[in-house]
Amino acid sequence: MTDFQPLRVMAGPCAVESLETTIAVAVEIKRVCDKLGLPFHFKASYRKANRTRLDSFTGIGDREALEVLSRVKSDLDVGIVTDIHTPEEAAMAADVADVIQIPAFLCRQTDLLIAAAQTGRIVNVKKGQFMAPDSMKYAVDKIRESGNDDVWLTERGTMHGYGDLVVDMRGLETMRAFAPTFMDLTHSLQQPNQARGVTGGRPQLIGSLARAAVASGVDGVFIETHPEPSQAMSDGANMLPLDQLEGLLTTLASLHEWRHIHA
Repeated sequence: MTDFQPLRVMAGPCAVESLETTIAVAVEIKRVCDKLGLPFHFKASYRKANRTRLDSFTGIGDREALEVLSRVKSDLDVGIVTDIHTPEEAAMAADVADVIQIPAFLCRQTDLLIAAAQTGRIVNVKKGQFMAPDSMKYAVDKIRESGNDDVWLTERGTMHGYGDLVVDMRGLETMRAFAPTFMDLTHSLQQPNQARGVTGGRPQLIGSLARAAVASGVDGVFIETHPEPSQAMSDGANMLPLDQLEGLLTTLASLHEWRHIHA
């Protein structure tokens, strides 16, 4: 039996909306994770670059948002996760971020993966909705061959038809052979490409998906959460209400420990 490692958590709002909201969400997530003894990185995007419509919220400004994340990091002593979209952004994000995240749509972009690797930060690569789990080995190889062994993978669902996603739990074990693997509990329940140009979701299934993933043996979970998902400026349709986080993580921490004992 391997040494027990607590369930890791990456969590936060989809995007930096304001200092007040960002700090409030971070404080609550940290409280819950500290209570449960779960290692935690705070996640928020400083810019959303893959919106469906031109009038969708993309951010408050790169520098302004990174300053908010820097404040969260220093005030709460937590690690930061944020995404980059071009190689040129890697060094700028690495000034604040402990984990550089590669968006799912960009997981095959060699220059982006190399730039992220060269920052020396952990690189979290989200599996493309169009990718087989086996193929994520090559994203991991690109990063390691660029001199960085600190790689994570995150499952976030696979396209099923034109407007839905499914999760193949077999893929979690496949990807864990390449790198520590997280389950994105919120984006995996998106219903993208809706006719009105705004992504939908099925957040009522977060608990079911979470229990299945942890029982399957993931190393951690990725959760987007907000005090009022209906008011969130990005991806509110699939977020977990913040007041439900403690109950969910309590269940998942217990399930993760039970799985280790009975593995």
